[in-house]
Amino acid sequence: MRFSLFVHMERWDEEVSHRQLFENLSELALMAESGGFGTVWIGEHHAMEYTISPSPMPLLAHLAAKTSTIRLGAGTVIAPFWHPLRVAGECALLDVISNGRMEVGLARGAYQFEFDRLAGGLPAADGGKHLRELVPAVRALWQGDYAHDGEIWQFPTSTSVPKPVQQPTPPMWIAARDPASHDFAVAQGCNVMVTPLMKGDEEVVDLKRKFDTAVANHPEVPRPDLMVLRHTHVHSPDEPDGWRPAAEAINRFYRTFDAWFGNKTTPQNGFLPPSPESKFEGRPEFQPESLRKTAMIGTPAEVVERLRSYEELGVDEYSFWIDNSMSHEEKRKSLELFIKEVMPAFQ
Repeated sequence: MRFSLFVHMERWDEEVSHRQLFENLSELALMAESGGFGTVWIGEHHAMEYTISPSPMPLLAHLAAKTSTIRLGAGTVIAPFWHPLRVAGECALLDVISNGRMEVGLARGAYQFEFDRLAGGLPAADGGKHLRELVPAVRALWQGDYAHDGEIWQFPTSTSVPKPVQQPTPPMWIAARDPASHDFAVAQGCNVMVTPLMKGDEEVVDLKRKFDTAVANHPEVPRPDLMVLRHTHVHSPDEPDGWRPAAEAINRFYRTFDAWFGNKTTPQNGFLPPSPESKFEGRPEFQPESLRKTAMIGTPAEVVERLRSYEELGVDEYSFWIDNSMSHEEKRKSLELFIKEVMPAFQ
């Protein structure tokens, strides 16, 4: 099982500048490369300070110039906010810049807040049709001349310029949850990225079952890879309560996610306070004691034990989701422990 880093600039108040956050992200990515991570992933989100990435492409192009081995994942590109020609061309250009290290994840999108501002109020739940039309169009544009006459996009004969270095195409990933999205991804020959969010490892088993079903339903397609993405924090065994700051920070992260996802309050200058803890009194999955068990929080030995079960389950890539509202210093310390004391168990 290989490892990747899933990272964004995240800003919780105005005391830290965007430039400092950029430097922090770069430092974590360089640490990941030197530590043996296979890929660094950066997603796409708009107008929200707690997940800053209006496009992953400039950040990944910067990292391409700073690195030499780590692969560079745009994860994920939100299909309804793009055009097939832009996805194909920008991803191919990143592949050229990085000399064949680009990977792209594609998703339907989740935040109605973003759809109200970038997609004319299209219901976020309807983004799947854009994803299903986008994926084969991008692949065709990478191959050569292609005209598209779809439900959403129509354009005359065109092609991706430049072409990607990786042939026939760079790796493509689909963010999947329900059986239909797993089936679509596998049928298209795409790898699958999943996250159990606040659910326990039984959810990982269930997501793997959906993936396996899709693979079995498409014997004509070589088995793609499966990635599991989880909030991760490693603390020293000398700190028996080291789990608590991480669990409380992830609780804050998910309450903030809830506020943005709920789309009930107008943000102020890109900030939205977390939903109040009182809202989740009947939701035990939000409690730090629960998050301690569901998020990948623990000492190196505890994390190795859990990750070993993922490897035995057949997970191909584990992605260390480092966004969690903690300070850069805490993130760096956790990543160092993971590199030094967790990863050697899998090499």
